Amino acid sequence: MRYRSLGRTGIEVSAYCLGTMMFGFVGNPDHEECARILHRALDAGINFVDTADMYSSGESEQIVGKALKGRRDEVVLATKVHFPMGEGRNRGGNSRRWITQAVEDSLRRLDTEWIDLYQVHRPDHTTDIEETLGVLADLVSAGKIRAFGHSTFPAEQIVEAQWVSERRALPRFRTEQAPYSLMARGIEASVLPVCEQFGMGVLTWSPLASGFLTGRYRQGQPVDLTRGRAALHPGRFDPELPVNVGKLAAVERLLEVADDLGCTLPELATAFPLAHRAVTSVIIGPRTPEQLEAALKGAELVLDDAALDRIDAIVPPGANLYHPDGAWTNPVLSDPARRRRAAVERSAG
Repeated sequence: MRYRSLGRTGIEVSAYCLGTMMFGFVGNPDHEECARILHRALDAGINFVDTADMYSSGESEQIVGKALKGRRDEVVLATKVHFPMGEGRNRGGNSRRWITQAVEDSLRRLDTEWIDLYQVHRPDHTTDIEETLGVLADLVSAGKIRAFGHSTFPAEQIVEAQWVSERRALPRFRTEQAPYSLMARGIEASVLPVCEQFGMGVLTWSPLASGFLTGRYRQGQPVDLTRGRAALHPGRFDPELPVNVGKLAAVERLLEVADDLGCTLPELATAFPLAHRAVTSVIIGPRTPEQLEAALKGAELVLDDAALDRIDAIVPPGANLYHPDGAWTNPVLSDPARRRRAAVERSAG
C-alpha cells in the first residue's frame, strides 16, 4: 500500500481509503461481515476510513464504531455532516445549530472521543460560510475533531471559503472530497488545480462510475432495470438513453486499454484518480469481501504516460460523460428564481 500526506495536515494516509457507504441496510446489513471487510482492509495497509452520518441513517457509523474497537488508534477516521437526519426542521445543513448537534451524534455512534477529518458533505446556500467555519473552528479547539474538509464543492466556493478563513483568521478547510473517474473528469478543469494551489488534500469517490466501470455493463447487452442499483436509478443505466450510449462506448475502448495493461477494468478505474498529482486518496466502497479483494489486487498499479494518453483520447481531460453527483444539484441551476430577474422587475421596464 502506498501512503501520502493529507494536504498539509501532517497526517499520512493510505492511497486507498475504505468508504463505508455500503455498510448498513442500504448495502450490506450484516454487521459482522462489514467488520470483517474493515479488518481485512486494515490488515492490507489501509489506514483511512470514510463514512457519513446519513449512510444508512447512521447505521454505517455504528458499524464502523463497533468494528474499530481496539484498533481506533490505527485509523484516520473521517465522517461527514449536511444531509437531513430524521424528521423535523433544522436537522440538516451547515449551520452552527445543526453541526453542533450532529457532531455529538456522530461521536456517539462511532464510539470515539475524536474525529480525525470532519467533512461538510455538500454546500449549503442558506448558510454563510463564515458561520460554518466558525463552528468547525470551535470543534477543533474543543478537541472533538482534528481537521475539517468539504465534499463536492465547486471551485469558486472552495476559493471563497479559503478567502473567508484568511480574512476572518479562522482555521481553513484542509480537504475536498470529489467525484472523479475515467468517465467523470470535470474536476480536472478547476477543482483539482484550486485544491493544489491551496495545499489541500483530495479524496475522490465513485471511481467505478456507479458501476459502469465494473465491466458488467456492455454494448449490445440487455440491462435489468428491475434489480439492484439499476432499479434505484434506472436513468443511469437505461442503455437506450444517449448519455448511457456514450458511457457504454467508452467502456469498450477502456476495456482494450485494461487488456493491454494486463489488468481488469475496475483496477484501471481505481488506479486512474491516483495518477493525478493533486489526488491524495481514492475511496473504494466494497459491499462484500469479494469486492474488497478485487479492489486490493490493483493497489500497486501505476499508470504510465502512454496509458494516460490513451485514456485522454477516449475521455478528454476535464470532460464528464454524465453528471457524477446524483445526490445534489447546484441550486443556481435547478432553481429558476436564482437565475432570472423577477417578473415584476421585467414588467416595470
